[in-house]
Amino acid sequence: MIKIQEVVDDAKCYEQVRALRWPERVTCPYCGGHKIKKRGYHSNQAGRQRYQCRKCKKHFDDLSKTPFAGHHQPLKVWLLCLYFMGLDLSNHQIAQELDLNKDDVQEMTTYLRQMVYDRRSPAQLEGEAEFDEVYLVAGHKGYPTIVQELGRSGRRNRLKGARGRGTLEAEKPPIFGMIQRSGELIIQMLPNVQQKTIQPLIQQHVKPGTLIYTDEYNIYFRLKTWGYAHKTVNHSQGEYARDEDGDGFHEVHTNTIEGVWSLLRSWLRPHRGISQEKLPLYLAFFEFVHNVRKRGKALLSSLLQLLLAPCLHANS
Repeated sequence: MIKIQEVVDDAKCYEQVRALRWPERVTCPYCGGHKIKKRGYHSNQAGRQRYQCRKCKKHFDDLSKTPFAGHHQPLKVWLLCLYFMGLDLSNHQIAQELDLNKDDVQEMTTYLRQMVYDRRSPAQLEGEAEFDEVYLVAGHKGYPTIVQELGRSGRRNRLKGARGRGTLEAEKPPIFGMIQRSGELIIQMLPNVQQKTIQPLIQQHVKPGTLIYTDEYNIYFRLKTWGYAHKTVNHSQGEYARDEDGDGFHEVHTNTIEGVWSLLRSWLRPHRGISQEKLPLYLAFFEFVHNVRKRGKALLSSLLQLLLAPCLHANS
């Protein structure tokens, strides 16, 4: 059997990193200086260029001050792992593809998702947007101490959530979603869905005056007092879209965000039994993939650009 690691060229991986990290010229990651002197290559990593900054005199290389520095796995393994994550392969499938231990792959994918979570830029919505919530079953898989603190033994079978709306404490956390029509998506796991919980999130990410479409759940009743225009569809009465201006186009609906929930469930399906501790990382990765609207090699380039850029902020 051909191992995929053996057909990937190390030098080309570093060329790709350099092209994305320094599209114009090499910059010192310590002081930002541009007067750089090359210092050859690493002896055991083909293509990994060494440099010295003439300004601050510090030495660095292609991976210095990036999420890929300081790990024992070669760069090509990290890039392949990231590529397979973009294809939505499970940790077990990635381990098979890369011929690695599944625990090592789990550690790598968790780390990469955390980096995406920390580095993604917060979206700002305006114009027309849709809000909705969905509830996912998520316990504490992989966290036996927490399970013991809850006073129960671990489960062998799939966790089943209670019917109806849930909370984080009840192991059925709500996922709150906001999407600008023809724009970006924001999804976030919340402890519950109450007005006091969603108000700070909405005011942080949605421009005042935005026209917001929702269903008739009462948590949205105060949107107008918070400075937003608001229209609803009555799902309980079988209404899913409404034409208010008579132009034949049913503009009042929440079909866009509901379509996102369908995509999200499909995205999470290969990753069985995600704990609520790690679910926000999966949501952040899905959110990023959805917003860049790319797949395959194009998605890999976008992910690499995000991870190689200086981390100027971190999402809470």
